[in-house]
Amino acid sequence: MADRPDVRTDQVTLGVLVNAVPRDAVDDAIMACGVREKRSDGKLPAHVVTYLTLGLCLFPDDDYEEVATRVTGSLDRWNCWNASWSVPTASAITQARKRLGRNVFPELFERTCGPVGGDAGPAAGAAALGTARGSFLRGWRLLAIDGFEVDVPDSKENAAEFGYAGSGENRSAFPKARVVALAECGTHAFVAAEVDAWRVGEKTLAQRLYSRLRRDELLTADRNFYSWQAWDTAQATGAALVWRAPTQLDLPVLRVLAEGTYLTALIKPTIRGRRREHLLTAARNGVDLTDINTVPEAFDERGLPVVHLARVVEYDIPDRVGSGTGELIVLLTTITDPGGDNGARADELAAAYHQRWEEETGNDQLKTHLRGPGRVLRSRLPDLAHQEIWAYLIVHHAISELTALASAAADLDPDRISFTKALRLIRRTATGTADIPPSGLD
Repeated sequence: MADRPDVRTDQVTLGVLVNAVPRDAVDDAIMACGVREKRSDGKLPAHVVTYLTLGLCLFPDDDYEEVATRVTGSLDRWNCWNASWSVPTASAITQARKRLGRNVFPELFERTCGPVGGDAGPAAGAAALGTARGSFLRGWRLLAIDGFEVDVPDSKENAAEFGYAGSGENRSAFPKARVVALAECGTHAFVAAEVDAWRVGEKTLAQRLYSRLRRDELLTADRNFYSWQAWDTAQATGAALVWRAPTQLDLPVLRVLAEGTYLTALIKPTIRGRRREHLLTAARNGVDLTDINTVPEAFDERGLPVVHLARVVEYDIPDRVGSGTGELIVLLTTITDPGGDNGARADELAAAYHQRWEEETGNDQLKTHLRGPGRVLRSRLPDLAHQEIWAYLIVHHAISELTALASAAADLDPDRISFTKALRLIRRTATGTADIPPSGLD
């Protein structure tokens, strides 16, 4: 990710976007996608179109020309606009967006949208969930995975690209895109995402994300995301996992630990009969299932594992409101040791899983507050719809970064910083600066 200067909490402007999405990162993404303009004297070079598209997401109620009028002053101040140019027309912006294509914004997201909650460090110990610098469990940064849908205009091009939810009388009014993202729990910042048609399921999109996990991260996930393939792919990265187990998943008890959790074996579903029983027996006897020479049956013909050791944490929430009262929650984790430097207690793991709901907050911030409740995207062409979705993800990340910096400066939990107030301040001051202390976002 490109280096960038800190966003000062006393300067809340469109410069938030330019700081979070610096010009050099924009130029690099444009160059990587091969869409740099051929003429140097054009009024809408690719980098300007990129910032204008981000501006369209910051002001979803305004038309193209109004947004261009709002943001060109700030772009000029940030050396991204030539003051001699006139404000472009809606038609000119549309044509320029078409030239830009669909690939620049996901490339730009990859270059600029990473964790913003600081580092784990000495302060992020066993009880460091929800600190001012992000949510951590010991040395792991907490992430969550979840999906949401986006309504796109009902054009024949979008219908062919994205499809509708349901069919017949139950068909959705608009075509829908599906988004699945990884988010940093402490700050709600999206750090990786996949966008595709509605007919592409959440598990399919999630499978594309697991390989991006890092060893210092802990991914939480709801039970709908579990499959052998998903767990196998995510665990192979070295990241820690805390996922809720599906109701019908067979979890044989290998050994009960002193704190009441127990170890189990997750075996590839195609492994059955005697081979499965042999693996369970070996696991109960404490044999190292990761050693292909000791237990060759634990690997397939390509040398890939067909069984993983996991720890099971079971608990309920007595004072839970609603239909979930008294429901048994079953968690699976790769953290098999309750103690030690690489371990975690059952209560810590339950608290970490609870942080998964922070991504729900991030989804709501993007869909309800940034985009607007029930709002359909502007773009009637698939390439532009893809642009717009990724632009919303980038703008949301920029605001999340600002609030994370403000919370750190004020020694507050990021949840104490109002996303809605930060968004309003940015919109109000999009053509100037405002002196706003961190408490102004509280």
